[in-house]
Amino acid sequence: MSYNVNEKGYYGEFGGAYIPEMLYPNVEELRQQYLKITAEPEFQEEFDALLKDYVGRPTPLYFAARLSEKYNTKIYLKREDLCHTGAHKVNNTIGQILLAKRLGKTRIIAETGAGQHGVATATVCALMGLECIVYMGEIDIKRQAPNVARMKMLGAEVRPALSGSRTLKDATNEAIRDWINNPVDTYYIIGSVVGPHPYPDMVARFQSVISKEIKEQLLEKEGRENPDYVIACVGGGSNAAGAFYHFLDNPDVNIIAVEAAGLGVDSGESAATSALGKIGVIHGSKTLLMQSLDGQITEPYSISAGLDYPGVGPMHANLFATKRAEFISITDDQAMQWGLKLSQMEGLIPAIESAHAFAVLEEKKFKPSDIIVINLSGRGDKDLNTYIDYFKL
Repeated sequence: MSYNVNEKGYYGEFGGAYIPEMLYPNVEELRQQYLKITAEPEFQEEFDALLKDYVGRPTPLYFAARLSEKYNTKIYLKREDLCHTGAHKVNNTIGQILLAKRLGKTRIIAETGAGQHGVATATVCALMGLECIVYMGEIDIKRQAPNVARMKMLGAEVRPALSGSRTLKDATNEAIRDWINNPVDTYYIIGSVVGPHPYPDMVARFQSVISKEIKEQLLEKEGRENPDYVIACVGGGSNAAGAFYHFLDNPDVNIIAVEAAGLGVDSGESAATSALGKIGVIHGSKTLLMQSLDGQITEPYSISAGLDYPGVGPMHANLFATKRAEFISITDDQAMQWGLKLSQMEGLIPAIESAHAFAVLEEKKFKPSDIIVINLSGRGDKDLNTYIDYFKL
């Protein structure tokens, strides 16, 4: 079976486009055009050139010698933290801004949780001279102040989402409302593998450069293209989708998706969708999401602003349902300790999102011959205030 999207926009039973009628023309235009436009040689040339000269790709595949020694296995880190803007998010925003321009759109909107997608969107809008409005939950605006300042410096307008839990889910709701009200000139850059088809597939394709490079780099370093394990954190799941993409249909590569357990899976303060979620529809897509018995979306919680989404992208919902990927939930405390540990063992301060992925090294036993690739999806600058408060630094 294939773990990629089918022609109807579904991954197994997950996906599709459950959208208000007002949005149908926008989403349909995108669905009809995205594969055609992104396959054009001119598009690919421009995309590749910007990834190389502007983003700084390929990002290194770094052998973590001290970690490998401690855990008696071979551990490589895919250094997405070295991308321009500090995370993998920019791979996708460059792809989507090139698409938006070709569709003749002049106004760009986005949602953001941790602020990395907001920064990446504001960055490419500045690069292309387009108007940029970023919706962000009021709580996230407070806890990710450096990223808010960066967006404003880049010329974006940051609009707070004041309803609900005032986090990522609510920012997404506001962005969708804006799009309904401004269908002609506006393009919505979604930052994760969520939303109505074709977004999950489109974002995964733009992020698939991560696993493409992993294969090329492993071949050079180890004489083989495929690792034994690929590990990535999952909120909506774009960094994971990119890291998994070229390995999905290869059963020899074990895939581990790491979710935020918050204060514990059963604490009532968690974002572990695979453990707590039921099938439902959120933001235009059928997927697993955390909801009450009567179908109301329940508020997720994680210390990391990028993982506290109440659902998961449909690709990941399908990987979980088919058991193609193993899902592991990691608590705030485990992730924070790993943020410190990675900093002091490898000189790398990770985003708190990425720190979750490393905690798997304590959860699973690996063989000395195993080759493990962990996606270090972002750097920790944006989280310094959270680290400072947590560790009383």
